[in-house]
Amino acid sequence: MADKDRVIHDPLHGGIRADGVYMDILDRPEMQRLRSVRQLGLGNLVFPGANHTRFEHSLGVYHLAGRMASALHMGRDETMTVRAAALLHDICHPPFSHTMEEILENITGVDHMDLARKLISGDIPYFLDSDRDLFGGMEPISDLLGEAGIDPDAVCDLIEYPRSRSGGLNLFLSDDSPQSFFENKDYIHQIIHGPVDADQMDYLLRDAHYTGVVLGTIDIDRLLSQIRIDKGRMVVGKGGIAATEGLMVSRALMYSSVYYHKTVRIAEMMLTKAAEISGADLSELYLMNDGMFINHIISTGGKASDLARKVMNRRLYKNAYVMQTTNLSDDAKAELAKHTGYAGRKALEAEIAHEAGLEDHEVVIDMPSRSTLLSSVKIGKTDVYIIDDDGRMKPIFRISPLAKALQSREIFDWAITVSAPSEHAERVMKASGRVLS
Repeated sequence: MADKDRVIHDPLHGGIRADGVYMDILDRPEMQRLRSVRQLGLGNLVFPGANHTRFEHSLGVYHLAGRMASALHMGRDETMTVRAAALLHDICHPPFSHTMEEILENITGVDHMDLARKLISGDIPYFLDSDRDLFGGMEPISDLLGEAGIDPDAVCDLIEYPRSRSGGLNLFLSDDSPQSFFENKDYIHQIIHGPVDADQMDYLLRDAHYTGVVLGTIDIDRLLSQIRIDKGRMVVGKGGIAATEGLMVSRALMYSSVYYHKTVRIAEMMLTKAAEISGADLSELYLMNDGMFINHIISTGGKASDLARKVMNRRLYKNAYVMQTTNLSDDAKAELAKHTGYAGRKALEAEIAHEAGLEDHEVVIDMPSRSTLLSSVKIGKTDVYIIDDDGRMKPIFRISPLAKALQSREIFDWAITVSAPSEHAERVMKASGRVLS
């Protein structure tokens, strides 16, 4: 185990102190891989400065989780557990971050958070076979955690479940709820997955910083001064309402302006398509970094290689057909929702390509999830509870008109986009209209 404390300099948070088991984890191959996995995937094709990585984001979340634990006056064991979960929360993110998540889930049957438990426990390979000369005989991360007095199962529980399994914040809605008489420790979970969590605060600040947009300003110091524990849950004092509104506004604007930028989405769909048609062995996708993955796909040759090289050289498809959500009837949304999900979207791509007389790889579709498409209210992470000086609790959307408006704000103004090479855009537009009419 590392003997020395280290201070790692971060452009957002300044000096981040890492010591003991956390330094040991940082030096692991599973964490070092994240140095070469871009936080925003292909976002640098639109925002040239967006070359920051999952590694520095993980460090930032670790730092903020520690600050939140301190603000909540958590004990040593709880603090060590939540800091470990924060540091490891993205350990199985695939290359190009969210771009390859569907591929990863299709191969493994689980998402990157579920896969993290298996990796941490050593139930799946945690280094590439080509690196066996470097890491052969290395113990799994769970052993490191156990030796430091941290329960690896508790760490994995915090990572694996993006939603609380203990009833959620609904217990605050009724003071006579039977659950409200029983103490729990959901505040620990909320530091990793909550409406005001360390992950969200870091990625909004970091992504705004590196993209150069001015939408990610968050008053972290004010928020941390106002968070507290009530009935085992993390809540915000009334003095933190404005800071919480700022966090929610930042999140809403970053999603529409950066995370779902239409050009980035086209590039992501193209790279996903390249992986699908490559025939490459992607069973250890979670162990690859961005460069390894691209080289792996290009090495297969053929159409997959062509598509991957087009993406990396920004020779992107163009939007050929867009169906806006405005005035789209509930029946039309329900019909369109039949094509959501990985398999449904792939089938629709093939159908439109056939109708246009093109090959399947020449058509890519982007759609919101089924729940997003059909839901009339987009609550997102607006379920923050505010506590006043008398201990009375209210959800922020009952206090703040701004928060209430954000509840219903659409992330997407489109229900489906169909993209193709520019020379085939008109054919694909007509074919899409026939298939989707």
